[in-house]
Amino acid sequence: MPAFVLGISAFYHDSAAALLRDGEIVAAAQEERFTRKKHDAGFPKHAVDFALKQAGIGIGDVDFVAFYDKPILKFHRVVEMFAGFVPTGFRAFARQLPLLLGDKLNMRRLLRKNLGTLPKNRRFVFPEHHESHAASAFYPSPFEEAAVLTMDGVGEWATTSLGVGEGNRLRLLSEIRFPHSLGLLYSAFTAYCGFKPNSGEYKLMGLAPYGEPRFEKLIRDHLIDLCLDGSYRLDMSYFGYCVGNEMTSPKFHALFGAPPRQPESQLEQRHMDLAASIQRVTEDVMLRTARHAHRVTGKKNLCLAGGVALNCVGNGVILREGPFDKIWIQPAAGDAGGALGAALMVWHQLLGKPRQAKPADAQRGSLLGPRYEPADIKAFLDAQKVVYEECTSEQQLADRVSELIEQENVIGWFQGPMEFGPRALGSRSIIGDARSPKMQSVMNLKIKFRESFRPFAPIVLRERASDYFDIKPDHDSPYMLIVAPVRQDKRKPVEPGLFGLDKLKQLRSVVPAITHVDYSARLQTVDGERNPRLASMMRRFEQRTGCPVLINTSFNVRGEPIVCTPQDALRCFLGTEMDVLVLENFVVRRAAQTKLPSVDREKYLAGFALD
Repeated sequence: MPAFVLGISAFYHDSAAALLRDGEIVAAAQEERFTRKKHDAGFPKHAVDFALKQAGIGIGDVDFVAFYDKPILKFHRVVEMFAGFVPTGFRAFARQLPLLLGDKLNMRRLLRKNLGTLPKNRRFVFPEHHESHAASAFYPSPFEEAAVLTMDGVGEWATTSLGVGEGNRLRLLSEIRFPHSLGLLYSAFTAYCGFKPNSGEYKLMGLAPYGEPRFEKLIRDHLIDLCLDGSYRLDMSYFGYCVGNEMTSPKFHALFGAPPRQPESQLEQRHMDLAASIQRVTEDVMLRTARHAHRVTGKKNLCLAGGVALNCVGNGVILREGPFDKIWIQPAAGDAGGALGAALMVWHQLLGKPRQAKPADAQRGSLLGPRYEPADIKAFLDAQKVVYEECTSEQQLADRVSELIEQENVIGWFQGPMEFGPRALGSRSIIGDARSPKMQSVMNLKIKFRESFRPFAPIVLRERASDYFDIKPDHDSPYMLIVAPVRQDKRKPVEPGLFGLDKLKQLRSVVPAITHVDYSARLQTVDGERNPRLASMMRRFEQRTGCPVLINTSFNVRGEPIVCTPQDALRCFLGTEMDVLVLENFVVRRAAQTKLPSVDREKYLAGFALD
């Protein structure tokens, strides 16, 4: 009989569930996609139910339940942290004590309570947080052996871990411990610049190219003591996260000459310069740490996970300037991916089961979530009295959608299994023509309802990626986790002397809608193996236009999780100014509707907290 391992991340940030059958990934999904509550941290009941249904089993058939960290160690760390900052942190400690002494301290009981009927002989396993991250990075990777780096805010104690993976074994060799944390340093600047920590870090990364790193020296002189091997210590007097809910202290604010920016207030040049400065320091830490990992392990490949591994600009620096031949980054690099890593840790490390690295990887394109049958979608559209075109062949669908994109329509693209991780990878995407000078502003303001400075990512046919971007032909980027420059021969000259958001006015390349102001792009390579329908449509678009590049952004509005169901997709379509919705082989054009189902746009947008 097959053996099943259920991995769970819950109760802290981005709850998720992942299920293995005999070591193969059956399903993985984040709870937020089902509840429609972004970064839902509750028990992932819906994600667990989906995973079990996908495998055709009940909870009683699960052999092991793996939770992604050790709650007792986390409890010890929190107690020691507050004890170390007495009396300053006493009030914060008093607020958290009831939570610390509650159900979370007896995680077995809490898991049994939420999972329901589970045979008592089923084993619960609790890897350490960074073990789960490391396992999620190495075991699905295409490498037989590799150095492994995990970097995030904090797990139990570790904030950065260095390890090595060989065959089915994984060893963590060293770590940097809380309160010294690259992830929390970056989150401190995220909060100081008016964005939500643990959520808005990608905004800070997107803002950085508009600024100049004029605060870099100040950061290095006062906040971080950085060594050549990438190890570091922070001066905690500038931070508030050890003693309360604030990320930064009054001393931090005095150092940079102003209080924190209020959310939704005007962005100033100083905020852009702060973003550029901390991004430069972060890239340096990441590169030094990667070089040290190479020296220590002697491996030619590198695997990355943890929230900092979502800093795709830093990943691109490691790929271009680091010593490794290849790198592989877990697509669900944050806490959600810990559910998958915990399950893999049990299968390979605890049970000693063999591992065979797959040439692409074992992540299956990270398309591990729910999918919906065309017959069910047709019935749903008919019930809603939506007018649609039904494409009866792959070629017809590719022809029709590529034509609509060429006409500068914005397309909601809903295909196959939902993605696992924070990126839309061509299953729950909004796509458009990257050649269009107006497409970035149209998508930001009329579709996504978000800040105008936010860049859009390109999808590019894998075989044409190195023709448009400075990336080696043998370097793949299927998970949108690496930033690469647009090639020099695809760029256009720009007017000198513009600063800040004025840089948005310039057309910088032949694909202006996806070219950031520093000529960078967070690219995803598309091939027929991982995403055949998307690749087919893109090849048809290239035949029509000569361009193998499109815009790809997540199918949601600001503050909303990526859509999961056809109902979510239609609601998002109706609540925005999207032109076309493609649900599997059904094409819904807004212009063809005689009477659209009713969605109050203001209420729809108000239903999601700004993020």
